Amino acid sequence: MQIARQASPQASLLASPQGLILGTPVNALTLDGLLEAVDRWVKEGERHYICTLDVHALIEGLRAPDVQEIYRRASVVTPDGMPLVWLLRRAGFRHADRICGPDLMPALFGHSKAAGYRHYLYGSTTDTLELLTTTLNSKFPAAKIVGTYSPPFRALRDDEHEAIAARINEAAPDVVWVGLGAPKQDRWMGAYRRRLQAPVLIGVGGAFDMLAGKVRRAPRIIQRSGCEWAFRMVQEPRRLCRRYVESNARFAYLLLQEALRPPRNRRPA
Repeated sequence: MQIARQASPQASLLASPQGLILGTPVNALTLDGLLEAVDRWVKEGERHYICTLDVHALIEGLRAPDVQEIYRRASVVTPDGMPLVWLLRRAGFRHADRICGPDLMPALFGHSKAAGYRHYLYGSTTDTLELLTTTLNSKFPAAKIVGTYSPPFRALRDDEHEAIAARINEAAPDVVWVGLGAPKQDRWMGAYRRRLQAPVLIGVGGAFDMLAGKVRRAPRIIQRSGCEWAFRMVQEPRRLCRRYVESNARFAYLLLQEALRPPRNRRPA
């Protein structure tokens, strides 16, 4: 298995190499390096978005050319899943590490509290947002949550898109956290990036539910084993069983197919 190296769109800011896993760009970086990059973006007022990519999101993206383009345009695509980290490390990106929403969100809240970052929470339900806001305010009292919004569970009308963008811009956040799940949150960031003045948009998947205490997170040993998906599936089998079985099987099949392809015909993993 080979992973192609390519220049990241933000290589000068991140000093982070980028590989292609099954044709999808993934940055090889550390959590500390990403926090430093976000600091620079906020200070300079530059506009960026960050996608957190696990195996399910990777497979879903392969089925949707528009999502693949969103990943290519992202400032950072983090490896949210140990299988992706292992592939990057095997390809020579030895400092690559897992960066997922439930870790990134509290890390950035803690890192940025002295700078007074303004945060906006978009996604999930009103109940979850209330619990999440309470939890974050308790753990990071110096952080500023300047707004929350739970969108309706249906397609939005054009006037609603404009109203939401105006609402977020009025709150003037530095970071907009998007908890819609992949690839929905990635499509949202791709569509809203030009409409929003906030320097940084970050898709964090199920982090809202986990940090709000509505979903239990796996112990760290399971997280690092690459089997956190199984822990989640046991908690929500009806919703997650088919998703994980199908995406994991497809991922394994594509990697095996790539490994068996003759070297001269092998495209970047």
